[in-house]
Amino acid sequence: MRSIKSLAIGAGFGFVTLAMFVQGFLPAILPESRTKQVSRAVRTDLGDVKWVRYDASDYTPLETLGRAVYIREGCWYCHSQYVRPVAGEELRWGPVSEAGEYAFDLPHLFSTRRIGPDLTRVGLKYADDWHYAHHWDPRLVVPESIMPSFTWLFEQARVPVRKGNAGLELERTPAVARYFTLRKDTPVRLFPNETGVVFVRPRPDGELPIDGAPVLDLTPFGDKPPALTSVLLVVPTKELVGLVRYVQKLGTNRGAWREVFEPQNVAVSVMGIPQTEDLIARGKEEFEEHCIGCHGVKGDGNGLAATFLFPRPRDFTIGVFKFRSTPSGSLPTDGDLFRTITRGVRWTAMPTWHEIPDKDRFAVITYIKTLSPRWKEEKPEPPVVLPPPPPATPELLARGKELYVKAKCWECHGDTGRGDGPSADQLKDDLKFPIRPADFTKGQFKGGSHVDDIYRTMTLGLDGTPMPSFADSMSNEERWAISYFVLSFSAWADPLTGQKLRLSPETKASLNSPDVRADHPRLALDPERESGVARVDGRKSRVYYPGIRE
Repeated sequence: MRSIKSLAIGAGFGFVTLAMFVQGFLPAILPESRTKQVSRAVRTDLGDVKWVRYDASDYTPLETLGRAVYIREGCWYCHSQYVRPVAGEELRWGPVSEAGEYAFDLPHLFSTRRIGPDLTRVGLKYADDWHYAHHWDPRLVVPESIMPSFTWLFEQARVPVRKGNAGLELERTPAVARYFTLRKDTPVRLFPNETGVVFVRPRPDGELPIDGAPVLDLTPFGDKPPALTSVLLVVPTKELVGLVRYVQKLGTNRGAWREVFEPQNVAVSVMGIPQTEDLIARGKEEFEEHCIGCHGVKGDGNGLAATFLFPRPRDFTIGVFKFRSTPSGSLPTDGDLFRTITRGVRWTAMPTWHEIPDKDRFAVITYIKTLSPRWKEEKPEPPVVLPPPPPATPELLARGKELYVKAKCWECHGDTGRGDGPSADQLKDDLKFPIRPADFTKGQFKGGSHVDDIYRTMTLGLDGTPMPSFADSMSNEERWAISYFVLSFSAWADPLTGQKLRLSPETKASLNSPDVRADHPRLALDPERESGVARVDGRKSRVYYPGIRE
């Protein structure tokens, strides 16, 4: 009996030791476990997206603070941070995780429970505003969510309001004086929701006070504003600002991968969805489950989350849409709506919905079309057939640069494409809401980031916004040239910060070359081993990952 016990104890000790060696010590001595390099998607000068081996970047002090809050609040209990190399994982979340992504993660937060979505690739999927609404009340933006509210990560103050010459005004309480500098020449527009909650957008560093004087704006409610005697100001604390920064960082070390993520990239199609009662009823259910928090019960963009969001959610009751393949002023096709729902709208709170089954997306489209009388009174005009893009050349880019100045694009989008032109602060949409011009340097294009998408916007304009159609003022060749130039603002840039990557001229030349394939993480160009890069003509062997050749 003693010998059996001794054998069992010895065997147990041996297996534990072996497990510690295999799972703890052995991985730590492998070179791959100490690498900082990852395969990163980058946009080239000529508008292509290719992959290159590049060092992951460390967290900023504010992101580090946010990571500490993420750990403290137990977010990692439910959210994993690892895309596994098994069937369906990379089609759902994005590229398979690589060791270099976790070079600065101590402790690691892989987690195996997926009660909530995996967050490895969540960076830039949603706007900052969406995250603030999500932490105030997750049900505002994800009605089926089981996540708790994190209201203690906000500063809150109940402030009385009074009628003034220009409408409702905030009483000047100590809280208001603490949150704002109260400079009258710098108005800070605040949009209450119907319950009186007012989100105050924080400073980038999360500190107080915010420069300007608060101005309550009830324009979204038209001639039926809510009767408010007081409002609840909610201001994200520096901890929450850091937490959002940390979440936005996740996955961005892999670069512009989302622009070539197949499940959410669908071509504009001339599909027709039958407007049946059953499909409309199903669409209403899906709308209430996924869309009502932002777009509101009536679809007028006055959901309870709208106070957090800039730009504001689309008002479906007026039937005006930005992203269309039809002429300016026309309704979009069903295919246009399906594409927007599937891809989402970058740089806004409208995320990609590619994980929702196709039939549910079809149903939502049929329901949206019941919210405006335009769909009964008008039919979409035939889509404009876009010509195929010409090959990108340095000469075409140079021509585009000239046209960017000639067409005065810089007045709104700025000389460097950051959306900071002299007219940027004065821009408003057709509903008189402030609207910001796109920042081209990060490659976050709302209507699509392929040169065809830019050309379509240049040709058809964005209805309801100051962005006009240039079909009459520019030739096809000129619109292609300026479209390629607009894309070039985000060449070699980090999509999170807009800062340029440190790549050698030789590496850039290789990636610009049509002979170099590098169109998949496994085929990423390694600047230190360019002799092994995959080429279109197949003359050189492919490198799947460092040390793994074809």
